[in-house]
Amino acid sequence: MPVLARTLEAAGLATVVISMMPYWAERIGTPRTLGVEFPFGHPLGQPRDAEMHLRVLRQALGLLEQAEEPGTIVHSPETWPEPVEEATRDWQPPQPSPIIAALRPRFREILRKSRRGSPPPS
Repeated sequence: MPVLARTLEAAGLATVVISMMPYWAERIGTPRTLGVEFPFGHPLGQPRDAEMHLRVLRQALGLLEQAEEPGTIVHSPETWPEPVEEATRDWQPPQPSPIIAALRPRFREILRKSRRGSPPPS
């Protein structure tokens, strides 16, 4: 998404990314990011909660309208209505995905490099 957002911005279209990982959005350089503290796969909130979906979308559109400079990151005040650990456990598959399994041995190294200002791995 960040690469697509930057490409659209270069073509003159304003974008906003809704991200559960605003730290990485900042590192990668998205033009505008709304950070949400939700379990992965649920950027707008719980399934079938139309009111929460609309609130998050309105926040994203407000950021699109009000951000004065590229790289703006705003954290949503929305909170997940149940303990995040419980939601993650309910959503998380029993086995890690192949990419996570492959990265797991290098995860500490990746985090260390990111803290020192190195670009994330491609």
